[in-house]
Amino acid sequence: MGAFVVILGSTGSIGTNTLEICSRHGVSVEALSCAKNIALLNEQIAKFRPKFVCVADESLASEVKILKKSQIFVGAGGLLEMLEACHSQKVVNALVGFAGLAPSLKTQELGKSLALANKESLVAGGKFLDTAKILPIDSEHFGLKFLLQNRTAPSRLIITASGGAFYRTPMKNLAKVTPSDALKHPNWSMGAKITIDSATMANKLFEVMEAFWLYGTSRIDALIEPTSMVHALVEFMDGSCTAHISRADMKLAIAHAVLENVSENVVAHADLLALKDIKFHKINLKKYPIFSLKEQVLERADLGVVINAANEVGVFAFLKGECRFLDISRIVLAAAKRFADVKIETKDEIFAIDAEVRKFAKRGLNAKI
Repeated sequence: MGAFVVILGSTGSIGTNTLEICSRHGVSVEALSCAKNIALLNEQIAKFRPKFVCVADESLASEVKILKKSQIFVGAGGLLEMLEACHSQKVVNALVGFAGLAPSLKTQELGKSLALANKESLVAGGKFLDTAKILPIDSEHFGLKFLLQNRTAPSRLIITASGGAFYRTPMKNLAKVTPSDALKHPNWSMGAKITIDSATMANKLFEVMEAFWLYGTSRIDALIEPTSMVHALVEFMDGSCTAHISRADMKLAIAHAVLENVSENVVAHADLLALKDIKFHKINLKKYPIFSLKEQVLERADLGVVINAANEVGVFAFLKGECRFLDISRIVLAAAKRFADVKIETKDEIFAIDAEVRKFAKRGLNAKI
């Protein structure tokens, strides 16, 4: 029997790239999930013939074609039930936001292998996941994984940031930028949420937190590398430093997470002659204030739940035109201050704190804090 996988978030950027890898390498797809893009989901069902699918609500379930009603699950609870019904031993979690945490926890509870693209699972719930068994789908952590195979002890992990859509935008202009402006990432083709996170540098803060849980160290930093060709570096105790270089294409990290072995070309090699243009820059904390929380969250990892909840409220309000771009960082910093002493002991407390912070953030978006 060949390999089988479950893909959560199959209609997003990571999901569609994962399906491309599955198609190319003969990996069967047992189940798919999506939120609202039923048209694309139906195309995927026709091509990959999954046994199950899960959609956001009942109204969307009636639009699913080919499959019987008994093969269609609905909502957050239905997603967990679908995981229980699946025999696949590998689950690709490419869901967006905090909604990805419960499926990550469920995947590991069921003894399945978790290929994780959902950052928020580690940011909010890293202490409750078996991080040694996670297969990270992320260019930075994929790079760190390779670099840390060196037997020399590491002294510092470094991940890189492109700077996002506004890297070259003067700070004085940020008050007036629109969602359309923020979604124009210079290097990567990603979903709306992560593209906004890239513009605020929340994405890089989350990746620092992910590295903390995945690799068990707080000696982590980030630098801006505008070309997105160098994804990660490791400085070793002996004074040496190695870098992971590849084109900006998530299929590389996906292939290593989904396939048992990768022995053929996945993406074109980076143009080494183009490396002459590579420069590294410090992250400007005045321009990217969310990243100023790095040391605080590395000392108090439970704060990740707070930062993530406030950030999600801010990002989705901005995308709807309900707040300004700079309000995102304002509300995140306010929440981090208000809930600075948060302490989480159980999984249930993650969801309770998340709900409380979201209420705080929604109230604060229209007020001066």
